[in-house]
Amino acid sequence: MGFAEDHLIPLVDEGLGNSAYLVDLGDGRALAVDAARDLRALHTAAARRGLRVAFAADTHLHADFLSGAVQLAHDHGASVLASAAGRRAFPHTPLGDADEVDLGGLMLRALATPGHTDEHLSFLLLDGTRELGVFTGGSLIVDSAARTDLLGADRTEELARAQYRSLRHLATLPDEVAVWPTHGAGSFCSAPPGAERTSTIGAQKRTNPLLAAPDEDAFARDLVASLGSYPAYFDRLTEVNRRGPAVLAAAPPLPGLDVRQVEALLEGGGQVVDVRPAADYAAGHVPGAVSIPLRDQFATWLGWLLPGDTPLVFVTAQGQDTGEIVWPAYKIGYERLAGHLTGGMPAWTAAGRPVATTAFVPAGRAPRGPYIDVRQHAEYAAGHVPGALNLELGDLAGHAADAPAGAVVACGHGERAMTAASLLERAGRTDVTVLAGGPAGYAAAHNLRLDHGPEGDAA
Repeated sequence: MGFAEDHLIPLVDEGLGNSAYLVDLGDGRALAVDAARDLRALHTAAARRGLRVAFAADTHLHADFLSGAVQLAHDHGASVLASAAGRRAFPHTPLGDADEVDLGGLMLRALATPGHTDEHLSFLLLDGTRELGVFTGGSLIVDSAARTDLLGADRTEELARAQYRSLRHLATLPDEVAVWPTHGAGSFCSAPPGAERTSTIGAQKRTNPLLAAPDEDAFARDLVASLGSYPAYFDRLTEVNRRGPAVLAAAPPLPGLDVRQVEALLEGGGQVVDVRPAADYAAGHVPGAVSIPLRDQFATWLGWLLPGDTPLVFVTAQGQDTGEIVWPAYKIGYERLAGHLTGGMPAWTAAGRPVATTAFVPAGRAPRGPYIDVRQHAEYAAGHVPGALNLELGDLAGHAADAPAGAVVACGHGERAMTAASLLERAGRTDVTVLAGGPAGYAAAHNLRLDHGPEGDAA
């Protein structure tokens, strides 16, 4: 058929920091690689070109999202291509190292690249004998490699050494071969994340510091040292992907609920999640509600902070699309979505129910005193307010007692800090102030110089 550049359609998930790929095979059929359960963008791209997805390839058993391969098999009749070592419990074509699949003009060759997971495959796309590009999943990623600690601390170094050998193997491909990773900037599967989404083998040999490691020991040491925390839900999804996510017959609903229905759900152990902007939450919210503003990172923090088996009720602002709640939640396996409060906070207030508020102030009005930085440790090390206590948002619920009285809670802009304040409120700590801004603005307002490095009060 001849492969043109526009035959490859990257589908970027900015929130999870991942890329899926749709490959136009030139005859009305397509290959999808590492598609997530939220298939809206993929279906749109396929429909625009009049394509049916004939093949759905997964590079590994994903931990950060539910695979869309089973759904594509249902919707399009796609053949699922995946590692035989993954022992998937649904119909698929099991592949091992060097196995090839004829796509009808193009060929897909499996390359065993363990490291991120035991059963990881990369997929080399060939046009005749010409090696076009390689879908590297969670193996070689732009200027880095994916993390190797998802199978437990006791396996981390072993898998890092496997990752070293996998990257060295991929580096033997011709320099002009394109590198199409799944994980990238913003993905907690990256270690650490880079800014670019795609590259070439030659470029990675020049710029990837892990490929420049002099030996396996140095590589493993550098990779393991770069690993930060990751969302709690990662520990659950691999097995769901092995069994195969349930097929969805239609878009999941999010029904409207009146005030009394919401109260009944709360009495039964449900949880309110307020997805409005941070400033709206601060001005008035349902007591005990967790603030997770509806933005690209919504799914990450939903999965990190709330259990997957709790009924969830959402408070929205006027004009917010409930589909942007439902699909990100289902993408990470959160399906107990009870509904949303009809009429939002105005309905709650009109019904005479109690309303809580949170102080949310710009740097110039923020008090000088204890400062809690809820960013990731790497962000903290890059520049923080002197004396700041670093309590990562993902760990905060377990450390609420460590929060000093009257503290300023801050992140980079204010969204994560408001989430942190909502968690502290649930723990009975209602005396905090949330900074609308980040450390640089606070330091400037209080004539301070930012500290750098991990030393200090990181916890």
